Amino acid sequence: MSLYFKIGLVLDQLNGDERKEIPRLDNELVKPLKHSLDLPPPGNKGRTYICTCMIFMRPTSGAKQVMKKWIEQLQGQPWSRKVKSNHQPAFNWDLNKTARQVDLYLLPQVAFPSGGLYFKNQTWVQETKGQHVIIHYNYITGFDKKIKRFHDFGLWLVDDHAQEPPLGRV
Repeated sequence: MSLYFKIGLVLDQLNGDERKEIPRLDNELVKPLKHSLDLPPPGNKGRTYICTCMIFMRPTSGAKQVMKKWIEQLQGQPWSRKVKSNHQPAFNWDLNKTARQVDLYLLPQVAFPSGGLYFKNQTWVQETKGQHVIIHYNYITGFDKKIKRFHDFGLWLVDDHAQEPPLGRV
């Protein structure tokens, strides 16, 4: 089984042991000041597999280095309707090349689960209830199917009166 990690990347240029605080959720640090710089263990293809769905980066030289290498990797890939390049493997290869050159922190999976975990493992959902911040809605295609699944799971929070003026009916 290959590991699937959510990345909310906080990339900063390394500066000794000095760390900056990272954005907060409900006034708790998302990233501890003294965290490991190690990537998760590689999967069965020899590289760490990190989902690129949500990335937060500061415009530091380290973050720019990762983005530059990622763009270069993508530019070298073919793209057509038949052969679609995939940005995620390119990111992971380049992230492995720049490991320990940038400050990186993976967002906690309990707060930022993938759709594959959230929608397919109800035991996990119940065990972690109240701790989810953002659910990555992957593993399903089609706008209507996604909305239906949100309704089915009680996650559709869009106001039914969205077409009304912001101050209510006039």
